[in-house]
Amino acid sequence: MWRFDKSILSQFDFVSIILIIPLVVMSNWLIGEAVPALAQKQLAYVGVAILTFIGIFALPIRKMSWVTPFIYWLNIILLLAVEFFGHARLGAQRWIEIPFINATIQPSEFVKPALILMLAYLINKTPPPIGGYRLRDFMRLSMYILIPFILIVKEPDLGTALVLLLIGYGVLFFVGIYWKIIAVITVSIVIVIPLAYKYALHDYQKVRIQDFLSEKPSYHVQQSIIAIGSGGWTGKSKEEATQTQMKFLPIATSDFIFAFVVERTGFLGALVIISIYILLVLNMLTLAIFNTDYYIKVVSVAISFMIFIYMGVNIAMTIGFAPVVGVPLPMFSYGGSSFLNFMILFAIMQNLITFRYKDLYDKGGTKSFL
Repeated sequence: MWRFDKSILSQFDFVSIILIIPLVVMSNWLIGEAVPALAQKQLAYVGVAILTFIGIFALPIRKMSWVTPFIYWLNIILLLAVEFFGHARLGAQRWIEIPFINATIQPSEFVKPALILMLAYLINKTPPPIGGYRLRDFMRLSMYILIPFILIVKEPDLGTALVLLLIGYGVLFFVGIYWKIIAVITVSIVIVIPLAYKYALHDYQKVRIQDFLSEKPSYHVQQSIIAIGSGGWTGKSKEEATQTQMKFLPIATSDFIFAFVVERTGFLGALVIISIYILLVLNMLTLAIFNTDYYIKVVSVAISFMIFIYMGVNIAMTIGFAPVVGVPLPMFSYGGSSFLNFMILFAIMQNLITFRYKDLYDKGGTKSFL
């Protein structure tokens, strides 16, 4: 027997949904102006993401926690498959072809929610002691972060790999690590960075860093800065937004969409977008800080780190404050994989918060459906 239990809506986090809606609406409006055909595809991606959100929200995630390791290792197998059977584009082997439907998937995108859920599963199972995790537990948890990191670096996709690394260790630092381990990691980073630059980076990656450090920015960044500067306080009309309409601004619907936003809506529009992201991050951090449940704590703080990293790197890249890497503006840039990832994570978080009390789960043969 299925019944709708209205009382669970009192636990639902409506704030994050309210903040996401204007991002999706404004994104589709701008993408439609630049390339109408892409706006239709983006609407399809949003529709799929919403259905996925509802489907995942309806699952008894806590009761299904035993599935989490299988999901994680399945994603690792897919990353290994990329190594041996992957489809290469522009010098990078990151995709797997799906037979019979002429489509590809990028496993490095789907490993993010899998890793976050795995860390939540492991940390909830073995919470940190007073003073934080000691070396043995830290190394055990690190293994789950480093395996996908190494496989993604080999594709090569350093940007995605670093995002994964920052999110993984950001979660561990948030829940608690012994201070001596933090000190050792800090010293190691200082030593490793120059060695990694000299011996580990590919030539094209070094060129991006050199372009960033040079006095004259690359063509892409120059056009982006022109678009941002020309927006003024309130932006330009569609006809006057020449950087976008005359195709001077490269990749205006994805990597450099923030420059498109500022050209059309000006400083005030940029301020609104950045404020929405800040409120989203603060909302996620609040949920993480004021919850003792480690499932909620880990997933919420991971989403906040992910949004902050993506937003920070993307905006810094468009104004010449960071090297140009393929990091999208979260839930705003054109593309299905990134948006779907965020919706999966938000669905998991909403499920964990809404059904956090045991009396909201199935009882005595009666099932509560959403």
